[in-house]
Amino acid sequence: MDSNKPIIRISVRNIVEFILRSGDIDSSGFGGPKRAAEGTRIHRNLQKNRKGNYKSEVSVKQNIDFGDDFTLVIEGRIDGVLETDGQYCIEEIKSVTDPVYSIEENQNPVHWAQLTCYAYIFSAKENLSSVDLRLVYCEVETEKIKEFTRHNTFAELETFFNDLIEKYEPWARFSFNWISERNDSLKSLIFPFQNYRAGQRELAVSVYKSIKNKRKLFAKAPTGIGKTISTLFPALKAMGEEHTSRIFYLTARTTNRTVAEEALSLLKKQNLHLKYITLTAKEKICFKEKSSCTPQYCQYAHGHYNRINDAIWEVIQNNDEIKRALIEEFALKHQVCPFEFSLDLSLFCDCIIGDYNYVFDPQVYLKRFFIDNGGDYTFLIDEAHNLVDRSREMFSAQIQKSAFKQIRSFFKTSHAGVYKQSGRVSNRINALGKMAGENSIYTSKEIDSKLCLVLKAFIEEGEQFLKINRGFDNDDVLKLYFDALLFIKTSELFDSHYLFLVQKLEKDIIVKLFCVDPSFIMSETLKRGKSAIFFSATLSPLPYYREILGGNPDDAMISLPSPFDIKNRCFLVATDVSTKYQNREKSYSILADYLGHVANSKKGNYLAYFSSYKYMLNVYDIFKEKNPGLKTVIQTSMMSEPQRDQFLENFQCEPQETLLGFCVLGGVFSEGIDLKSDRLIGTIIVGVGLPQICIERDIIRDYFQENKNCGYEYAYLYPGMNKVMQAAGRVIRSEQDRGVILLIDERYSNYQYRNLFPAEWFPHNRVLVNTLGDYLKQFWDEKNK
Repeated sequence: MDSNKPIIRISVRNIVEFILRSGDIDSSGFGGPKRAAEGTRIHRNLQKNRKGNYKSEVSVKQNIDFGDDFTLVIEGRIDGVLETDGQYCIEEIKSVTDPVYSIEENQNPVHWAQLTCYAYIFSAKENLSSVDLRLVYCEVETEKIKEFTRHNTFAELETFFNDLIEKYEPWARFSFNWISERNDSLKSLIFPFQNYRAGQRELAVSVYKSIKNKRKLFAKAPTGIGKTISTLFPALKAMGEEHTSRIFYLTARTTNRTVAEEALSLLKKQNLHLKYITLTAKEKICFKEKSSCTPQYCQYAHGHYNRINDAIWEVIQNNDEIKRALIEEFALKHQVCPFEFSLDLSLFCDCIIGDYNYVFDPQVYLKRFFIDNGGDYTFLIDEAHNLVDRSREMFSAQIQKSAFKQIRSFFKTSHAGVYKQSGRVSNRINALGKMAGENSIYTSKEIDSKLCLVLKAFIEEGEQFLKINRGFDNDDVLKLYFDALLFIKTSELFDSHYLFLVQKLEKDIIVKLFCVDPSFIMSETLKRGKSAIFFSATLSPLPYYREILGGNPDDAMISLPSPFDIKNRCFLVATDVSTKYQNREKSYSILADYLGHVANSKKGNYLAYFSSYKYMLNVYDIFKEKNPGLKTVIQTSMMSEPQRDQFLENFQCEPQETLLGFCVLGGVFSEGIDLKSDRLIGTIIVGVGLPQICIERDIIRDYFQENKNCGYEYAYLYPGMNKVMQAAGRVIRSEQDRGVILLIDERYSNYQYRNLFPAEWFPHNRVLVNTLGDYLKQFWDEKNK
């Protein structure tokens, strides 16, 4: 193989499935995580029990040269190779949930195709004239096996393999031509603005070096630096120099995905040839009322694989910017599932924009990219402070007694097995509930093996029921089935970073596998790529985020200064009010006075943030009594998306009267909103943002106190101050913005909190309610000069 020739890599499994797939999408097989885990175990057992000169997990690779253009590298691992008196047998093992007696030899042509490719590559390497092929099916539940054997000459194997390569050649050649075209355009790409903002060049250089050196970077980049363009631009330059093959831009919010799209669109004005796709959640992009992927229910699932490659080819030939509307348009045209369509299209894209879960969630990550330990990918992780709680959520699992109790009446007459096993699960949960004692909490560093046993039995019975009743559509039953599967899958991850938690409620019992410390799983997950850039305006303190998000002590950290003039903000701190729970009632009146002074200092729009709805409502009532003529708007719980939009619509430029919005700190309006210019000229933040005291927070505190001697900081202090920093960052969003930021809480006089103040909060002034007006007047008068 010419080392200077471009290489396109694909696995045996992927090329076979891509070219030869046909038929329906059908999720009613319900293999799921359990089947994957059991399948791995069955593979190992069968391989271990094979006699003679048997080798398992044999790596193979075949290079196919396409003239002077490029080399296609096809690689994979054979399950087993048996040599007997010079005759070789190539073995492929497949685990199935259907009874093996019902499986016919030619039931799945893709399985034979995969085995045939392995046999050809192995035979070519060993110069064999013929070889035996053995396809082994093993039933997961009973471990019964059924084998099919064929004998093929090398010529027969070669004919099949060459025919497959001929069908794949247009796709491979398209990829080669596109990558060449893309890289040529990337070499001439320049920064899209005439000048770098303060800190912007430093961030871009750090990102480029981290990608080039295949390292991780943790960056605190304040608002205004232009984090999106400062990470995407150097990542693309690194791609053009072949330091990375694909970029994943990951974020928790739709608004941030839009910003990434806008940045790429801006760069494409330089004749940049780049394909990017924005992935939309299955529930949102699905054409049907319910996202039930069965051919009986969904016409797009029926025959999907017969039409999907034509749909992909049409889109990638004619489009570079692949967004939701385009995906839906061509999914309707070709009558394919829009979600699966988008995932297939992503294979031909250079940049993939989407939620964190596409890389980090053990259940839904993009296996098509990462199944073989990933590639030379770059992860750009926006608003990375959100990933701490998200990772705990993704790596945890829970079940509750009430869910099992609810479905028992349904199965009493329809399926005795599910009825019986759900009762056994309920009984075990009851027993665990009794261990909770008077404080209604039971924790253990060991998982309850008896619960796992009865859960597995419940899953097996559920699987049998669902196989018999394909297309079954009861949301409660299906949710419980998948919750049980997730619990068992998560139990395989359970180690010293987890805690087994039983919480007894008034009318229910919850059992949870709680990932207290996500750092280890995060570090393993990051191996799916070669480099990762974590960035946020509030990624502080950096050593905490580097540790908790799976970084190493030698991973780079960078903290950049704000590019905005400090004269544009009036930063004030009031430390004469206690907002602690036991003192809140005494604080209502003085807080109303503080809010009144700020709101009446200048006509404009303001936001006040509180630690809870109740606290907010109590202060709101007093405030309205003292300021009856002042316009207010208040956040309510469980606001719909249109209601949120309506709330923000109140904050218009050049308002005719003052408006004060009341919000909850850490809620939907404390980060991710961008009220530029005079749409917002001040925020008042009441409290230090500490998360509500609860059993899980206390578990985090105790764990890190024992392991790091910093339990309070990791559980409460750092997450709380992050909320405060996010809310404070709503005011100054551009070079022209001016505004007031007021923090109110006696704890801000404590060094423990003040040490967490970012550099852009200095200098600031301490105020009292009777001195506040002077500072505000001086600031606004300065602006008018």
